[in-house]
Amino acid sequence: MTDLSAHARRAAPALLGYAAVRALGLTVLALWSAARDKSGYTLLTARWDSLWYTRVAELGYGYEVRLPNGDIHSNLAFFPLLPWLERILAAVTPLSSADAGFLVSALASLAAAWGIFAVADHVHGRRAGVCAVLLWAVLPVGIVQSMAYSESLFTALATWSLYAVLTGRWVTAGTLALLAGLTRPVGLAVVAAVWAAGIASFVRDRRAAREGRARASEHAPSPAPGTTVPGASATRRALGMLLAPLGAAGYVLWVGHRTGGGPLGYLDVQAGWRNGFDGGYAFARFVAEKFTSSPTALAGLALIAGVAALVWLYIVCLRQGQPLPLLVYAGIVLALALCASSYFGSKPRLLLPAFPLLLPPAVALARQTTRRSAAVLGAVAVGSAVYGAFWLNGSGPP
Repeated sequence: MTDLSAHARRAAPALLGYAAVRALGLTVLALWSAARDKSGYTLLTARWDSLWYTRVAELGYGYEVRLPNGDIHSNLAFFPLLPWLERILAAVTPLSSADAGFLVSALASLAAAWGIFAVADHVHGRRAGVCAVLLWAVLPVGIVQSMAYSESLFTALATWSLYAVLTGRWVTAGTLALLAGLTRPVGLAVVAAVWAAGIASFVRDRRAAREGRARASEHAPSPAPGTTVPGASATRRALGMLLAPLGAAGYVLWVGHRTGGGPLGYLDVQAGWRNGFDGGYAFARFVAEKFTSSPTALAGLALIAGVAALVWLYIVCLRQGQPLPLLVYAGIVLALALCASSYFGSKPRLLLPAFPLLLPPAVALARQTTRRSAAVLGAVAVGSAVYGAFWLNGSGPP
């Protein structure tokens, strides 16, 4: 408990700053929506994917919509952890499922901010941790963090799983990876990070043991009382690795059994939504089409610049020597977002969990004076709040 209190005090500036940014975004959304005779709260809790999660919470799986073009939108595409939490909260409180989804996202977004701070603080120090959290808060699509969507819940589970890996808490890491795998398909990235770190750790241990045996004398002293037994650590590591994929694998296999599609039945469900992984071909074609007319060419250039910036940030992460689990996780999240054939307007939202990409700019910002950093983040926060309100009152997230 003492360690938790100390950690909370250390993270307090980041969490307070995050809460302030989110409050600003919600306030601007409420005012903007009221001016257009809309409800900002409805936009956060009862539109787009939020409705699908609510239907799962209230009616269970099996609901689908057949479109005129033959596509089938099935709610089996939505992983179960968020609707499970909505159903539980609605059962034990006066909240509706939609209200419960908003509450889960509000709490999960704070947990995600704390997790981002914990990881960044562990790797680059406290000041960089605060900047990383605030950068995540002021992302242009940061308003999604307050929606009854699964991004905040997933990011919270992913960040703390990665922090557990970095600090050697393997069973905790595996359990959180299991839960992340029950939240979004991109839970695969968390599983891969746990496995990559676990395998690398086993290789290091084996190499160290081999070198130790080579140096050891015939009469090596016995371990001192209380010394960690390597076998026990290896057992916990293996258990964490075994736990990690169970959530995603369990749900995917259940969907395949339910639909009769076998182990790959979930891919058929996603295909009904026109979602898939094509290596980025569809996205490249979408960008190329922007250059067929002058009015949209600028948008095409902006998309190319945005993708280039993301790739460059990942290269900087490599050059900075980020820990292996962060690199694996961020690389897979980035690849799945950019190389999926899903609706292209959703790609910024799909990149929200890729927080390790924010560590290089967070380190750079941490080197500035407090006044300069605050001015930059404050200006971007205002822009993010205005854009979020405009976005949700316009096309909105898919």
